[in-house]
Amino acid sequence: MANISFIKTNTGWIVFDPLTAKETARAALELVNEKLGKRPVVAVVYSHSHGDHFGGVRGVVDEADVKSGKVKVIAPAGFMDHAVAENVYAGNAMTRRMYFQYGVLLPRSPFGHVDQSIGKNTAAGNLGLIEPNVYINQPFEKMTVDGVEMEFQNTPGTEAPAEMNTYFPQFKAFWAAENITGTIHNIYTLRGALVRDALAWSKNINNSLYRYGNEAQVMFASHSWPRWGNERIQEVMRTQRDSYAHLNNEVLHLANNGVTINEVHNVYKQPESLKSQWAAHSYHGSEEHNSRAVINRYLGYWDANPATLIPLSPSDSAPLYVEMMGGSAKIMAKGKQLYKQGKYRQAMEIVNKLVYAEPNNTAAKDLLADIFEQIGYQKESPSVRNSFLGAAYELRHGMPSGASPKSNGPDMIKAMTTELWLNSLAISMDSKKAAGMKFTINLDTPDNGEKFVVEMSNSALTNIKGQQAKTPTLTIVINRSDLEKIMGGQTTFEKLLVEGKVKFEGDRKAFDQLRSTLTTFTPDFELMPGTKAKKPAPKPNRDPFEAQELAITAGE
Repeated sequence: MANISFIKTNTGWIVFDPLTAKETARAALELVNEKLGKRPVVAVVYSHSHGDHFGGVRGVVDEADVKSGKVKVIAPAGFMDHAVAENVYAGNAMTRRMYFQYGVLLPRSPFGHVDQSIGKNTAAGNLGLIEPNVYINQPFEKMTVDGVEMEFQNTPGTEAPAEMNTYFPQFKAFWAAENITGTIHNIYTLRGALVRDALAWSKNINNSLYRYGNEAQVMFASHSWPRWGNERIQEVMRTQRDSYAHLNNEVLHLANNGVTINEVHNVYKQPESLKSQWAAHSYHGSEEHNSRAVINRYLGYWDANPATLIPLSPSDSAPLYVEMMGGSAKIMAKGKQLYKQGKYRQAMEIVNKLVYAEPNNTAAKDLLADIFEQIGYQKESPSVRNSFLGAAYELRHGMPSGASPKSNGPDMIKAMTTELWLNSLAISMDSKKAAGMKFTINLDTPDNGEKFVVEMSNSALTNIKGQQAKTPTLTIVINRSDLEKIMGGQTTFEKLLVEGKVKFEGDRKAFDQLRSTLTTFTPDFELMPGTKAKKPAPKPNRDPFEAQELAITAGE
């Protein structure tokens, strides 16, 4: 999925982006030491806050060496917050949607999974995280590590909320992180994420081009392959810069001429000069969903037609369409005719309505699956391809069953701030169960000096850091280190009360009320109608205060 890179220093290695899993990173280090001579790792650089760029860190360094300062772990400003926060609040929905974007259920074949996002597949193994001990805070910042001079270029808000490029003047080598790859990336990632800024992305590439591009002789990155020779490097830089700039500017040009979010994907086209460049092709993102994302960033989801502002839900509107089209038999006949003519999107338009109206119509679901497959086979972007093929798979075979993926390792739990955990509790709360509840809880974690007020009011759970209520309903005192064990599912408040490691002062009823409202999310909801298992999988027996599973960010 991602690349690990080794920079030779006077005495050791600087490791850039240690992959997704400890096991694969360790294997890479062993291979390099075997072939090039054994050397210690003196530093690790995280280029950005996605899991496939830091998850294998424990395979290349020991945390004790990082804490002592023997090994530097260098990251862009904001890294720790974004490494976790980007995947918490809607993590369950993101995980479920990941089944489509990443083609999780598809067989590995020409008719199924051939790529996942920006690589072949995500490594299975243990994802870890060691907190950086050096942060790059300035737009440009120089540092020398064991004889190797580096200049870091902070590029926040591009491919990740916290990301940075790096230049090595003595090697004339430019590390492009995930900002310059062998493909057009996602302005909007289909599993779900905040829409990115195509203009800022383009401008940051332009800054790299003019600051480093004139002298760089090699450009390497956290995905795809190195580029050799200054002429080729500048060509690729300009191609990527212009691709994101053209996307942003042309889409807004179209929007200012009245093209809406529901039309732009059929209107926006790259110029021929970009189409002829490999690095401008949609091997990851796509023109269709990226163009819609640009409008969504600036104008939102509404196309300004009141009929689409508060539309019926698909399951409510579909029966009206089916009735007006003369019933399922006519739709099936027309759908098959359009399918045979290769008019797959027209066929999709009407057969999709039938499936929503009649979720148990197996013939309709099979036809829609056939249509989805033909659309998917034509798509250059694996994320778009996998989404169509994944939906086709579920229409035929139903939703996946079994245990949901486990992504919350101890390192990710430790990195989750108390405020982030409290915010996620508020999201997991069933507000209907909280009707009429009113209480205030002071939360005190003495070992790290944090204090919070947690208040239930108007069926909303809020928190504020650095405050304590004068007359709380309940005060909870617990060390952050013990709270982490609750967040990670290793213990519960009840067990810690018995052990004397948590104190309740005041009316315990507030805690019990809060607990009664909390929900454990599982990614077991339908994405396509009529695909839910007849016998639902049993809900996991998890403590409701355990942190919800994080979404997986590899390959974004």
